[in-house]
Amino acid sequence: MHNLHRIPLSALRAVEAVHRLGSLRAAAEELRVSPGAVSQQVARAEATLGLPLFERLPSGMRATPRGAAIGALLSRGFAQLDAAVALADPTRENRLTISVAPILASRWLIWELPDFAAAHPEIQVRIDATTRLVDPATGDVDLCLRVGTGGWPRVKAERLFAQRACPVCSPALTARLREPGDLAHLPIIREPHPMFDWSFWLTPLGLSPSLLPAGPEFSDAALCLDAAVSGAGVFLAFEVLAAHALATGQLVAPLGPPRPTGLDYWLVTASDRAPTAAQAAFRRWLKRRLAATGFGGESGATSV
Repeated sequence: MHNLHRIPLSALRAVEAVHRLGSLRAAAEELRVSPGAVSQQVARAEATLGLPLFERLPSGMRATPRGAAIGALLSRGFAQLDAAVALADPTRENRLTISVAPILASRWLIWELPDFAAAHPEIQVRIDATTRLVDPATGDVDLCLRVGTGGWPRVKAERLFAQRACPVCSPALTARLREPGDLAHLPIIREPHPMFDWSFWLTPLGLSPSLLPAGPEFSDAALCLDAAVSGAGVFLAFEVLAAHALATGQLVAPLGPPRPTGLDYWLVTASDRAPTAAQAAFRRWLKRRLAATGFGGESGATSV
């Protein structure tokens, strides 16, 4: 480890934070110093190593190819240091930080967490609601709930269940929605950047999205679901996000069962860390809860 004597640890921390977060300001906030102090540490590292690690752009700091390789290794190394220090924390086993997309947190997870709390009152759960792809190997996040095709590098990804979607509406609209063609006569609720558009659901039926009329548009799917509950129109919703509204009768799915989108929901953890007792307890509970609520299915884990 003689290379570590060449450069102060504080300079390496600054390089890692800027590489991971993409800006001096974000790195400064995390390290609790000024942006100028971070800039000085990065410059010190570059001078000591004898090569530029970042390009200074108006939009932020972009790592050079060599800087990106160094930053990635530093992230993994500091994550290991963080994990080592965490082992000395006597309360670590009873804390759990979960990274999850805000809509999945608000529309499904928070409704299920009381059951987990009842089963494990000794575990304190913290929800980090973000769409940012958090790496559980390089921060304080214990596990992530994500949707996609899997195959993410340097993490363990366990498939939970298939993502499925179907049109939903308020019970008041069901009399006007008896077959797919009736969609042409009802307002269609839309979000500006959906993961899937209506062609996914209509094309297998031999129908074109062009038959759909206009309707209200909202900035995210949570607002679209609320609009559907209010009776504003029909929304193409992911099954798990509409699950509680469907179970309570606020929404109905009058055009048949949901269809797979080709993506899956995954439980993502660090591949190079042994699970804590809290992580293991949450995984067991999650799989039981999914099975009990109809979302369980054949699962599999991959580690890259």
